[in-house]
Amino acid sequence: MKHLSIDIETYSSVDIGKAGAYRYAEGEDFEVLLFAYKMDDAPTEVIDLASGEAVPDAIVQALRDPEVIKHAYNAAFEWWCLNHAGYDTPIDQWQCTMIHGMYCGYPAGLEAIGEALGLPEDKKKLATGKALIRYFCVPCKATKSNGGRTRNLPMHDPEKWQLFITYNRQDVETEYAISQRLDDWPVPDQIWTQWRHDIELNARGVAVDKDLISGALYLSSRRTAELMGRAREITGLDNPNSNAQALRWMQERGIGINNMQKATVSDLLEKDLPGDVRELLEIKQQLGKTSVSKYEAMDRAVCDDGRIRGLLQFYGANRSGRWAGRLVQVQNLPRNYLPTLDSAREMVKKRNYTCIQAIYGNIPDTLSQLIRTAFVPAPGNKFIVSDFSAIEARVIAWLAGEDWVLDVFKEGGDIYCATASQMFGVPVEKHGVNGDLRQKGKVATLALGYQGGPQALISMGALKMGITEDELPGIVDKWRTANPNIVSLWGRVDKLVKHTVETAQPTYLGRVTFRLEGAANDQRALTIELPSGRKLFYQAPYLGKNRFGHDALHYKGVNQTTRKWEDHETYGGKLTENIVQAIARDCLAVTLERVIAAGYKPVMHIHDEIVIDAAQDQHLDDVNAIFSQPIDWAPGLPLKGDGFEAEYYKKD
Repeated sequence: MKHLSIDIETYSSVDIGKAGAYRYAEGEDFEVLLFAYKMDDAPTEVIDLASGEAVPDAIVQALRDPEVIKHAYNAAFEWWCLNHAGYDTPIDQWQCTMIHGMYCGYPAGLEAIGEALGLPEDKKKLATGKALIRYFCVPCKATKSNGGRTRNLPMHDPEKWQLFITYNRQDVETEYAISQRLDDWPVPDQIWTQWRHDIELNARGVAVDKDLISGALYLSSRRTAELMGRAREITGLDNPNSNAQALRWMQERGIGINNMQKATVSDLLEKDLPGDVRELLEIKQQLGKTSVSKYEAMDRAVCDDGRIRGLLQFYGANRSGRWAGRLVQVQNLPRNYLPTLDSAREMVKKRNYTCIQAIYGNIPDTLSQLIRTAFVPAPGNKFIVSDFSAIEARVIAWLAGEDWVLDVFKEGGDIYCATASQMFGVPVEKHGVNGDLRQKGKVATLALGYQGGPQALISMGALKMGITEDELPGIVDKWRTANPNIVSLWGRVDKLVKHTVETAQPTYLGRVTFRLEGAANDQRALTIELPSGRKLFYQAPYLGKNRFGHDALHYKGVNQTTRKWEDHETYGGKLTENIVQAIARDCLAVTLERVIAAGYKPVMHIHDEIVIDAAQDQHLDDVNAIFSQPIDWAPGLPLKGDGFEAEYYKKD
């Protein structure tokens, strides 16, 4: 089997950062500028397509040769762009070095992983790349000095162009060096299959209701203008939407507030306030709704055929391997509570501002609740939406051997009622006897499975549910008493991980295996092999003191705030969370494969939910049955699918 490493440089006037790669490649002026390649370990060649060179016939043939594996960093981009440029290359012949790195616990980004791996300088990504891409790959501003042109071509700066060719060549060298360093930790074939299906799903895309999006943007713009006008009347400020200006105005009014964060504003509104201050804060809340940004993202990303592509990032969550959202961020859509979604959608599409204002009052909130409904099936089709019921609660009970919880699921019981009953020692029925305790069982089930305490309950919304702060420690104690095997699981995971790192000997927790693995080049990683055969990686592990002075596992990872590669500390409960969420992810991956094999066409998935663009003769019950099928590597894990059919996406 031969290996062809590829990197391309492209041009399009479509903003790839805002519209995504799929829309970018559909731009009328899209073209491939440079094509760099390396066949096995031969020297890297660069084809200057922008200057009239042509890709050699042998490489064109290799692009569609099943005996040649194609590699690239973020290979989905290369695959999509090359096919759009007329080069036929099937996705089932590709592998992605970015996914390989993320699978092994490294950061995304060619420069970032090069640094994390400690590549020598001659193998790292050139730092000049961003400036060169800005010069050659995106439109430029027309000025007198550049003759009024809106695009830079090779002839406009031959010296920079030669540097760009060097940069393109170096990217292939860097990608190849990374691939070589990761060879000792191969990606399982099942993960490559999942990745290719993910590429096909992203390329299929999901349709959107362009009339709804257009109407929402119009209504939002009109309402924003009204709110800003009223806020200026109240405050006399030039820009009352500026947090700094609004903060100074309120402080001058004697209002004790230090910031304009969402939670701060909400807390302040619960107090007695002067009428004008209250009105300004309420306006700020409305202006802060995410509705506009989501609709704008949809409008930018929609392709010519009315579909948005590239909404999901495979392996986007580094610790668990779950998918992450891109562009519209479908993993973080506002919920809908309106009982009249159909009517509200029609009013927005007709831009009926007066009716929406009269019926619903809060226009930004109404538009926010309709965001989900902008996703629609193809004409004549319907959505089938199914998800796993309480998947994490099922997985952690299965992993820990908390049999009473598994029995509740197997018997089709209400886990929140059962948990409350177990905690408080009384029967609990939803809307029945002791029904008020169900809420405590629910928040405990959702918040406490990973060694959390009262703060975890607060983060899950316990106080907003009417539970007092004084009650929280008791809820924690009662839940832990009711779930002794889950509590024991945290300690067992912590102990086994420490033993493995300290002794380099493998340890076992049922079908989960902990190992210390080292590559030939002295890279070291703690791996957690899941029941599916997939592994979680914790790079450069060692035991050291944590912030509380206790021995704990430390490892290298990406700081989610600074995006830097640095030391992290962890503990048994957090590791348990990683494992449980990873197993839940693998359950979804298996089910997604089964859904595809059964002839359905999924268009997106959100957390543990799959959205299918279905024909009218396809039915929810059949899809739910697929969700409920047992999984070979998880014997005894009870799974259940639940969902709905609809003419648009929503939260049922």
